[in-house]
Amino acid sequence: MTNEEKPKQKMSFTIIKNDPTDGHKGFGIGTISLENVTPVFIDIEEKHAFIDMGAMHAKSEVEKRIKFTTNREDSAGGKPYWLVWVTVDIKEDGPYYAGVAACEMVVNKEKRRGYKILADHVNKMDKSLKRKIVVDHMDDDSKKILADFLQNHDLGMWERSSQQLKDELAIKK
Repeated sequence: MTNEEKPKQKMSFTIIKNDPTDGHKGFGIGTISLENVTPVFIDIEEKHAFIDMGAMHAKSEVEKRIKFTTNREDSAGGKPYWLVWVTVDIKEDGPYYAGVAACEMVVNKEKRRGYKILADHVNKMDKSLKRKIVVDHMDDDSKKILADFLQNHDLGMWERSSQQLKDELAIKK
């Protein structure tokens, strides 16, 4: 096979478990582990939260067969969602929800069009990985759905989580 016939190798984003360098100082330095991040969708209209790991690569059931743009008008009449990046960490007394950051998304299945800002999704995932809580822009109903989901998933993790998370997901009357 000549050089012209060989397919070009592409650098791809790799999800790495444990120590990415594993004792050596070569390839892998500076990569981050997404092992402890979980994408949680909130279906605003159905008032329902669910995990879809496909969102890690923009291949969730919500996103499949949808062409996304940054123009809201393209997805007019669509269904609104929150995609919430939840990072889990471990303290001495056990695991907890360390970072939680929500991104907006609208999907019109009939038109096969959706609205999302990819840079915002990446930035919010990064904030979650950095143990930040970014939910202040969410509506109260969605905050309650998320709080209930996190508590029902693992009450101990919820109880060990920061007071900031609990306060920001609390409904203000």
